Amino acid sequence: MLRIRRFEETASDLFQRGLVKGTAHSYAGQEAIASGTCANLKRLDYIGSYHRGHGHCIAKGAAMERMMAELMGKATGSCGGLGGSMHVADLDLHIIGANGIVGATMPLGTGAALAAKLQGTDRIAVAFFGDGAANQGVFHEALNLASVWTLPMLFICENNQYALSTAYRQATSVAQIACRAAAYSVPGCTIDGNDVVEVHDVVGRAVEQIRMGSGPILIEAMTWRSGAHSMRTNLRDPRTDAEMANWRENDPIRRLERRLLLREEAMMVARIEEIRAAVEAEIQAALDFAARSPAPSPAILESAVYAPHQPHREPTERGMRELSYVEALNEALHQEMARDPEVILLGEDIAETGGIFQVTAGLAGRFGPERVRDTPISEATFCGTGVGAAIAGLRPVVEVQIFDFVTQMMDMIVNQAAKFRFMNGGIATVPVVIRGPQGGGIRLAAQHSQSLEAWFAHIPGLVVIAPSTPYDAKGLLAAAIRDDNPVIFLEHKMLYLGQRAAVPAESYAIPIGKADVKCVGEDVTILATQAMVERSLSAARILKREGISVEVVDPRTIRPLDEETILASVRKTNRLLIVHEACQTGGFGAEVAAMVMEKAFDWLDAPVTRLAARDVPMPFNDELENAVIPSQAAIVAAVRSIVGRN
Repeated sequence: MLRIRRFEETASDLFQRGLVKGTAHSYAGQEAIASGTCANLKRLDYIGSYHRGHGHCIAKGAAMERMMAELMGKATGSCGGLGGSMHVADLDLHIIGANGIVGATMPLGTGAALAAKLQGTDRIAVAFFGDGAANQGVFHEALNLASVWTLPMLFICENNQYALSTAYRQATSVAQIACRAAAYSVPGCTIDGNDVVEVHDVVGRAVEQIRMGSGPILIEAMTWRSGAHSMRTNLRDPRTDAEMANWRENDPIRRLERRLLLREEAMMVARIEEIRAAVEAEIQAALDFAARSPAPSPAILESAVYAPHQPHREPTERGMRELSYVEALNEALHQEMARDPEVILLGEDIAETGGIFQVTAGLAGRFGPERVRDTPISEATFCGTGVGAAIAGLRPVVEVQIFDFVTQMMDMIVNQAAKFRFMNGGIATVPVVIRGPQGGGIRLAAQHSQSLEAWFAHIPGLVVIAPSTPYDAKGLLAAAIRDDNPVIFLEHKMLYLGQRAAVPAESYAIPIGKADVKCVGEDVTILATQAMVERSLSAARILKREGISVEVVDPRTIRPLDEETILASVRKTNRLLIVHEACQTGGFGAEVAAMVMEKAFDWLDAPVTRLAARDVPMPFNDELENAVIPSQAAIVAAVRSIVGRN
């Protein structure tokens, strides 16, 4: 507790002196919870924290030298200076990190707990969170999921009774957060979070039960933060002087010292002073280490974003056997699950039902319910569980039933999966695949028909794959599962209904970031994605009869983008038409157009042209839907215009 207190006091002083920048959230006043909890944990147990996370890391054994360097943004910091106070972590100690997003540690923790269970260990996962997070949807979703799956998970709510400035009693509908546990058949209790002995004993019993397979437990520890919400906050402190005085009297360090001094006083006074002196020496050593450490070089930035992609060699022959797009995806999943026992599937109705488009049919029967898991309808948390399980060593494939529902998962994808490696100094891997059907064409209207690839292509840390053929679907899904980065894998609903095509029976993977020239031509390049590839090929056959030679390039991977293949084609044909189903404004095509204008302008004989969906939500009426999505006729007309035949 003294280590934590002095670390926080020192961090506050450094912030006032301008040596800790940005902000930091002090754990001072809450030390008994982290100390009493982590004293019951093993090195390989997982903990996840929140923005007030210094204390949890120190209590789990993280080196204060590296933590101090991290707060000061140094290269020797625990995250290489890329994470800072709100993201301190130590993956070697299974500290999966503090988190700047309220409540996020709970879905991630369920994933770590799932990994611990499936790997047959006695490890547990602990999610620390504040009282404010108990009003987030992921709190309820994670409790429910952990209960349904009997996960080895300990939820610890550090109820310091205020969010930034709003009192807990003003924002929470129940008298105690622990009351909510009963709704999910989870044991819950409220304890004095400033009494380290009570914390230690109650948590110890809970940990023992969880290790024996009882499932999750919720402990609410009532406590008090000594200072303001953050070191940067210049807002009023809503707490009264009387409240402050009462809690200062109940300071956890003072309480423990009083308890110790009831024993042999002279011996205890000497021992307490000995501890204080030792802690001061540790703090000074941490300060000296951080002060002499270098700042990180800008050269680390790009290399910290992505883990290297594995090299793959495509088959030279595809054979005569034909599969549908759905069958190809299904075969890839079968082969990858047989190849690697760490591959698991999570999603709604994917087990016995096989998914609403039958992509996962037969997998539950072959690999069992432990590895093919139907989830509750709680997208944020089962996606976060996949991310947490990936951090903990599994290779989850998360199905989004309809890709529009990914809006419920955006925090877990954008703020967690995409940034985790970077925030941890470029050393972590997050091998999770998030896959499912997008696009229109089957009359599902505005909330089930969007094409959202541009959202994800914009986010550093994500790989975005969009195969257009059964052959590409099988090989790229295998590559996605084997990749050590979070992958968004987009499957177009119309392709589920498309023609069968040659697919090799053996397992194979296609290199990520390698485009494919689907049709060779001389007069104009069409860059097309997903369902637009086949329409572009049909248009090319019509145009060939008119003497117009069209080259069709399918990027296959949208991020990373194979610029070399695209530019080589444009330099040959001197013209480019970009065709995609997503709305034109802000679409992926604009990025390609800008890239070509910057790198191949001198080769262009006509302006780069985009053909995309109209900037409207997808209508239900079939004729209107057809009017929104680019058609074969529209592609033909656009090419004629580019080459001057209109």
